[in-house]
Amino acid sequence: MQINWQLRELNLKIVYYGPALSGKTTNLEQIHARVDPTHRSDLISLKTHEDRTLFFDFLELELGRINNLTPKIHLYTVPGQSYYEASRKLVLRGADGVVFVADSSPEFMHANKVAWGDMNIHLASHGIALEGLPVVLQCNKQDLVYAVDPQTMKNLLNLYNIPTVSAVALRGEGVLDTLKLITKGVLTHLQQQQVYA
Repeated sequence: MQINWQLRELNLKIVYYGPALSGKTTNLEQIHARVDPTHRSDLISLKTHEDRTLFFDFLELELGRINNLTPKIHLYTVPGQSYYEASRKLVLRGADGVVFVADSSPEFMHANKVAWGDMNIHLASHGIALEGLPVVLQCNKQDLVYAVDPQTMKNLLNLYNIPTVSAVALRGEGVLDTLKLITKGVLTHLQQQQVYA
């Protein structure tokens, strides 16, 4: 979180994290398409020759005022590929909240666990405790025939007290619900901390 007192802006960072091809970038593309253009910036994507996000996607959303400050939510995604580990770690620095986008395919359960573990390590390296960080679990690709249901995914990842959303990001299902949940979590957390009073 950063406050620009001159512009009276409260800048918040939400990172979409998860394994490769789980739907992180698709979430941001769907949000960008559905949000009023007067309340969002352009979507900035850095792609590799394989058309995957290399560093991050960035989308700035402007919300109503809080304590005479205008909150601006900056949304980022990380590259899912393990060989971009340094970039994934860097993007998490300063995160005010995280959406963990899990792939509901049965064959991706191990990849989900690995990505969750890596995320925890990266957050800790930045001095961010997971216990105090707003997190939402998005179980994406729930339209697949053999999709693992959200409750089972929570059990497999040992994520019992984390808000969870079923999603089909390609169709936009669950995307805005996820965004609302994480935004509410971040703003509630900041109000409880009274860090900008």
